[in-house]
Amino acid sequence: MGLLSTGLGLSAQPVYPRLEAGPPGPARYKIDQLVFSRLGQLGIRPANICSDVVFIRRAYLDLTGTLPPERQVRAFLQDRDLDKRARLIDSLLEADQFADYWAMRWSDILRVKAEFPINLWPNAAQAYYTWIKQAIRDRLPYDQFARQLLTASGSNFTAPQVNFLRATQSKDPVGMAQAVALTFMGFRADAWPQDKWRQMARFFEPLSYKSTGQWKEQIVYFDPTKTVDPNRHFILPDGKDVFVPEGQDPRYAFADWLVVPENPWFAKNIVNRIWYWLMGRGIIHEPDDIRPDNPPSNQQLLAFLQEELVASGWDLRHIYSLIAKSQVYQLSCIPRDDRQEAAVNFAYYPIRRLDAEVLIDAICQITGTTESYSSMIPEPFTFVPQDHRSIALQDGSITSPFLEMFGRPPRDTGLESERNNRITAEQRLHLLNSSHIQRKLVQGPGIRSIMRSGPPGQVINRLYLTILSRFPTPDELQVIDTYVQSGLVNRQQAMQDLAWALVNSVEFLYRH
Repeated sequence: MGLLSTGLGLSAQPVYPRLEAGPPGPARYKIDQLVFSRLGQLGIRPANICSDVVFIRRAYLDLTGTLPPERQVRAFLQDRDLDKRARLIDSLLEADQFADYWAMRWSDILRVKAEFPINLWPNAAQAYYTWIKQAIRDRLPYDQFARQLLTASGSNFTAPQVNFLRATQSKDPVGMAQAVALTFMGFRADAWPQDKWRQMARFFEPLSYKSTGQWKEQIVYFDPTKTVDPNRHFILPDGKDVFVPEGQDPRYAFADWLVVPENPWFAKNIVNRIWYWLMGRGIIHEPDDIRPDNPPSNQQLLAFLQEELVASGWDLRHIYSLIAKSQVYQLSCIPRDDRQEAAVNFAYYPIRRLDAEVLIDAICQITGTTESYSSMIPEPFTFVPQDHRSIALQDGSITSPFLEMFGRPPRDTGLESERNNRITAEQRLHLLNSSHIQRKLVQGPGIRSIMRSGPPGQVINRLYLTILSRFPTPDELQVIDTYVQSGLVNRQQAMQDLAWALVNSVEFLYRH
């Protein structure tokens, strides 16, 4: 008798993995009105709304960088509350994993790295990361977040915000100005002529450093003697003139100009980045390439998000919530229009490979295993506990062969393009054939616990729920039954092969 006919429950699953739940309904949120109106003007049909099995996995991965636990998937699929998606978003935004994941993404942009070419050194890198994570966890308003990074003084160990202006390949004022513009305004180094960069660099000229008796500790401070130009008038990036009295740190004048609601770049840059992080494409794309000849695809949408950020008191989590609760974010990854304009105007959710850190954490979560990490900097500064997750690594210098192979960014420039999520033949071969992945799938306590959890039907259900966040389809069950009945392998080996196949599937490797 085959598995499907042994009474093991394989042929009657509670939920099958429909990819779509139907066409979008009436626009409930302003985001939907603005995007669907634009699509209507272009004659583009938006994709259908994704199903619950797609949504829970998408929301967990996009907001926390983790797979949903099996029990959460079961509970969500059985929940009949019409507002369950909004409630899920609210809970994920308050989860500890939210701060972990977004501290990782901000650490890419803020160049949290002990080694060459940034050379923050271990104690400073760890202090810097800890401050970033705490700021995210405590919902530090974004204007205060930026102001503290721009104006901080003190020890790079005990006033970790000072590491922002140390974390540049070029420690001269022009290099600092370019790091500030890229991070908070979305301007790249080639966006302006050198004369304009020199004008902005004057705000950072009086910054000085001095060492202490502690290894690699530096004091960052304002040195009024370094400004030799008697002209106390400074030119802001928008061309306005600002007077800074003698003895005052000009960084404060720059920060005062940057973080006001009227600034043409500050709010625009960050809401565009958040949109890019969740939607896979910026309203201005690339998200760190804001310039006059690179206009937004939906100006009204960008303006709305800017207004919402300011009205919320610069609460970035409010922007995440607005986007994730919209129908636009919940569209299926299956387009109904193949034109390029459909992607540019967010007519469907873009398929993207999992980040390197998210992917190895997911494999470890499934198998109940851990990873080993290393750094060129010697112990004890790079000690990483065995149960540490990749998304929570404090220092970009601490790495592993897997992270290097799968495109983790080196954190050298702060550009979004440093992260490479394109799948390669080397990556495919590693997932398919390496002893690293095979040992996790065969020997991992998590996967072995699933294998011993009950009859084949229950094991198969749990494997699908744990790896793909859904139940298997009847067609998939038939394939499994045929494989077992072939006599080529015993049932235990068949279940191991199933886990291997699911981990190597496109459905597992990609956000969708």
